[in-house]
Amino acid sequence: MTFNEDAKLDPSRVRRRRRTGTGVAVGGGTVLVLFLLSQLLGVDLTGLAPGDDGATAGENDTGLEHCTTGAAANEDVECRMVGAYNSLDDYWADAYPQISGGAYASPGMELFTDGTSTGCGQASSAVGPFYCPPDQGIYLDPTFFQVMTTQLGAEGGPLAELYVVAHEWGHHIQNLSGIMGQVDTSDTGPTSDAVRLELQADCLAGAWAADAVNTLDRDGNRFLEPFTPDQLASALDAAASVGDDHIQTQQGGQAHPESWTHGSSEQRQRWFTAGYDSGPNACDTFAVDGAAL
Repeated sequence: MTFNEDAKLDPSRVRRRRRTGTGVAVGGGTVLVLFLLSQLLGVDLTGLAPGDDGATAGENDTGLEHCTTGAAANEDVECRMVGAYNSLDDYWADAYPQISGGAYASPGMELFTDGTSTGCGQASSAVGPFYCPPDQGIYLDPTFFQVMTTQLGAEGGPLAELYVVAHEWGHHIQNLSGIMGQVDTSDTGPTSDAVRLELQADCLAGAWAADAVNTLDRDGNRFLEPFTPDQLASALDAAASVGDDHIQTQQGGQAHPESWTHGSSEQRQRWFTAGYDSGPNACDTFAVDGAAL
């Protein structure tokens, strides 16, 4: 997957925040353990790790002014996130009113290093990319993509990275539509509301991917070139790498479906494909029975 080099990107809605001084970052195997557990439990467990010296990190905003073209998105992961924002925002500005009848509102997006403060409280890289409903913001440490490839075994690549952003955008759509506030996410298991919410976000990501080549910049240039089969396979591979069963077996244990909060690798791939093949109207994961989920 490549961006159209001539596409014009607007970086103004994406913020870049870097920590200064000591903070919550930890190293080595502790990071992997906390990351995996945080993904499974849906809470930030960084505080369980030993810190540097107890000092509090500062936070500085830095600009993304150089991220103004598709060519920049092809060369730089942060600019690629800007490109992802532009493409997803263009798609959902058109698609959301059609499927919901409601007014669309763009989310915020922040790229951060190590940790940041959000409307949901303090967060660190250990939780992976996430969406915060109170401030309608998507938060992502780009180093997650290295974790996804080196520690979770995903192929990686630009479309795999965009899948991650598209999944979090799916949570924004759920929040706008009221779905997020109506479900019980305290339960776990392969047919729980928590899993249905995550699978629906995967499906919505697939719906965007199918139409992404038609998203346009302000001058009518498409943001993205058509995907190849191999590039689409990389997105499906990324979905599999963050399946609950895959993460559990990566830790050398067995899969425990009763504890799942995001769905199995097979479920996540299947629902991404459902959205890709049939669009956002095919994404009602709450309407299917457990056997079909």
